Amino acid sequence: MRYPDEHSRSRSLFARAQQYLPGGNTRTTVYMRPYPIYAARGSGCRVWDVDGVPRIDCINNFTSQIHGYAHPVITAAIREQAECGTAFGLPTASEIDLARLICERTESIETIRFTNSGTEAVMMALKAARAYTGRPKIAKVEGAYHGSYDYSEVSLDSTPANWGDRQPVSVAYAAGTPRGVTDDVIVLPFNDPETARAMIEAHGRDLAGVLVDPMPNRAGLVPATAEYMAALRDACTTVGALLIVDEIIVFRLGMKGAQPCWGIQADLTTLGKIIGGGFPVGAVGGRRDVMRVFDPSRGKPALPHGGTFSANPMSMRAGLAAMQLLDPTAFDRLGRIGTAVRDGIEASLERHGVAGTVVGRGSLLKVHFTSRPVRDYRSAFPTPDEARRLALFNRGLLNRGILAAGYGLMALSTPMTDADIEEILRAADGAVADVAAVSS
Repeated sequence: MRYPDEHSRSRSLFARAQQYLPGGNTRTTVYMRPYPIYAARGSGCRVWDVDGVPRIDCINNFTSQIHGYAHPVITAAIREQAECGTAFGLPTASEIDLARLICERTESIETIRFTNSGTEAVMMALKAARAYTGRPKIAKVEGAYHGSYDYSEVSLDSTPANWGDRQPVSVAYAAGTPRGVTDDVIVLPFNDPETARAMIEAHGRDLAGVLVDPMPNRAGLVPATAEYMAALRDACTTVGALLIVDEIIVFRLGMKGAQPCWGIQADLTTLGKIIGGGFPVGAVGGRRDVMRVFDPSRGKPALPHGGTFSANPMSMRAGLAAMQLLDPTAFDRLGRIGTAVRDGIEASLERHGVAGTVVGRGSLLKVHFTSRPVRDYRSAFPTPDEARRLALFNRGLLNRGILAAGYGLMALSTPMTDADIEEILRAADGAVADVAAVSS
């Protein structure tokens, strides 16, 4: 069945959904025109939709399902915990086990606290920076996505019409964002170490923390340069602000997370996605003295933090099983298949004479249909023609049995075999040919 199809069950479900859900959905990220495809089940690296069509899933529920679906080890852990209870108004040993694994693997995390989502993790990290430093402002990178918190959303989708000159201006993302929010967020250019350093030092007296994803997904998935990350680390140390590294997605780059790839250590790190084994999760961790703002053992903490389902044992047990499966062999293979897919799509672009480049690292990649160098949010910002080419490429993948995110992200998973990688590359080659046919 090709998408779209007027007889699709997904189309019928979407029509029904619009009666009860605004716009017919609960997550803007899964919306598709003319209708979203509804999932029925998943196994390994494949998802079957409600019409019975199987596709190789290169979305992984937006990078969270690094082991695909229904992994027997994770399923067993979930089943065992469900039979004992799903959540309690008491702590459980499960949170200690997952906390210990993460702290032992991640050099910059001495203690950790769990939340229910990546959005909450970033929110608590920013609040922790303010509580620790007593300062009001934060800095973040232009175009970088860090969840649905007013402060972390600033300049998420700024455009040439409003993003300012070399030093970005603060632009609200959602309607109704208070002016005070944008006033308290300094927006840094990506991969421009000297400008970023100068901006941090200029605002240093008021700056609580600098929030950065070293390979920001929505800002093009371009890796930061080592010089850029070193400049942020040095500037934060100079002004007494905290460096907050968002590893909610890029924690999947290696056994010790992403920070060793850039040779830096954060004061606070936010996590999510893969540490929940397919269940809702988030976490903020870091230096012991900074994390003490959460400590209630001596009375009201500087930063009180609750959450009905924070550190619930279903997420903790599933996450522990998933993380234990991610051993050096697993990370090595994820890196190798990531390189194979990036190189393969680059070869297809060259073979078909289509302007484009593939960026990313490890098991993550994104295709940009442009001939200019892509190094930051602004250079990755697509022209209308480039956006049309990306949409055509994604549709070509979809109708050849491959799921990718609408904005071009592809994430690979441990169940993918060599045959699956070959199938992804065949589909990508056909999708690039579709783009070439329209462009010629």
